[in-house]
Amino acid sequence: MASRASSGYSTRTRIMRDVTLSELDGFGAATEAEEAFQMDEDSFRVFYERTARPVWAYLSRMTGDPRLADDLLQEAYYRFLRASVAHENDAHRRNYLFRIATNLVRDLRRRPGIDSVPMADGAHAIDQPDPRSADVAAGAARRVDLSRAMARLKPRERDLLWLAYAQGSSHQEIAEMLGLKTASIKLLLFRARRRLAALLRGGRT
Repeated sequence: MASRASSGYSTRTRIMRDVTLSELDGFGAATEAEEAFQMDEDSFRVFYERTARPVWAYLSRMTGDPRLADDLLQEAYYRFLRASVAHENDAHRRNYLFRIATNLVRDLRRRPGIDSVPMADGAHAIDQPDPRSADVAAGAARRVDLSRAMARLKPRERDLLWLAYAQGSSHQEIAEMLGLKTASIKLLLFRARRRLAALLRGGRT
């Protein structure tokens, strides 16, 4: 089951990668300034394979909609390739890509009628616990509790916690991705963790 899902994800993202590259071909010759910042096709394919899954996971978590995450992922890479921004290395490229993804989610949240709260992962698991294992049922309940608490956080708090603990990003990387000052990340993460802990304990802060 897992391998089938993984295969579907890989096929889908390869298609999006190739579509993104083909769309860029329709914009004609680039200026000298633009050419200085663009990646060649082979470099982009390598970069894409390294970053597509974590960026998609981030978008899926922040929107609560895997299909929407597919669309936003393609748009993120499209904007990345169109931007005339110089990058010192792949780490800077990755941070810039995550910043584009973050801005796409922010734009989505501003649209009227859009539900920006992520769906609770594993919400159905608690309704049908595995009778063979109390540990499995307890683990499912904890995941649901965490997802519900995360959904009640402010968008920036969710972004901070996901990037820090799910993606393992450094404070400097998080600052670059979210457009914040590096010195502020430690305090912001502390506040986000404290609020999440309070929500998990049943508080309303």
